[in-house]
Amino acid sequence: MDAQRSAQLVRDRNFGAHLSRHQLEPLVRDSISTLQVNLGKLCNQACLHCHVEAGPLRTEMMTREVAEAVMTLLERTPSIEVVDLTGGAPELNPHFRWLVQGARELGRSVIDRCNLTVLFEPGMEDLAEFLASHKVRMVASLPCYTEEIVDAQRGGGAFSRSIRAIRWLNTLGYGDGQGGLQLDLVYNPLGASLPPPQESLEQDYKKHLKEQFGLRFDRLLAMTNLPVKRFSESLHRSGELPEYLDLLETNFNPSTVAGLMCRDTISVGWDGALYDCDFNQMLELGMTSGNSTPIFIQDLIHLDELIGQPILTGGHCLGCCAGSGSSCGGTLLDRNASTGEGIDA
Repeated sequence: MDAQRSAQLVRDRNFGAHLSRHQLEPLVRDSISTLQVNLGKLCNQACLHCHVEAGPLRTEMMTREVAEAVMTLLERTPSIEVVDLTGGAPELNPHFRWLVQGARELGRSVIDRCNLTVLFEPGMEDLAEFLASHKVRMVASLPCYTEEIVDAQRGGGAFSRSIRAIRWLNTLGYGDGQGGLQLDLVYNPLGASLPPPQESLEQDYKKHLKEQFGLRFDRLLAMTNLPVKRFSESLHRSGELPEYLDLLETNFNPSTVAGLMCRDTISVGWDGALYDCDFNQMLELGMTSGNSTPIFIQDLIHLDELIGQPILTGGHCLGCCAGSGSSCGGTLLDRNASTGEGIDA
């Protein structure tokens, strides 16, 4: 019942009303430059803030047939500049390396959203070298720079393994600031709060990781935890969900709307179904045709067919527009950017 009740509390929040209040049009897709591909929900971790509800017991996994359809559509759509591979732990999909190689051969940039600890799973012994050889950009989750907080979110020993993984990546040239092998870290707040300013937090991360462990990375991406799935249900059980939704609404920032990632990104589910974003995917808010039939990647000739289509939104979208905004690329705005409603977090 937690899942149903928390989902209803989020649905009851009217995102569209905030757009109307600021005379903003309903969201439509302006262009498509990023293809985000969810390779499955299997993961070697089960983090408390995970909106995917990924874990070691999940069996959903993208097949070779769907992976081939992704590559076919990528080849037909030259406007796609970035292929963003996510999960679960995307590296655990047996077709992960095939997709990386194919996308790089087409001249596209590739992002691997990595939890770091997967580098030490059986069969992954040469994964870091593979990623480096294909110049894959690493976007690695490290929700804090202290062991206590990371292990509380991700399980005992996660922090020490993450530090080992970053050190390994550093030895391969990741995070040297030269732009060749990019290593970005991802911060998520521990509880029902908005992230602190990204720039100052990045400096704290760099100082601490350098002084304590001799580690380096390129950028920190501060992301707001959206009230979706496991995180939403956790807040509901603790009684914090209404307060958190109030926080997101109170801090709605109209300046963030122009930069929302759903405007230029398509999300592909592990089964090939298409979504406006990864969060909609987890809520099963899929793209549909005129007769409400779900759209799968195999149904399209090229992805540009989706330009100009309306974007499905809901109460969870408030998380992307709160404060300085949030996307898979981190904060949308400088903390001092102009704001609309009462920004107080």
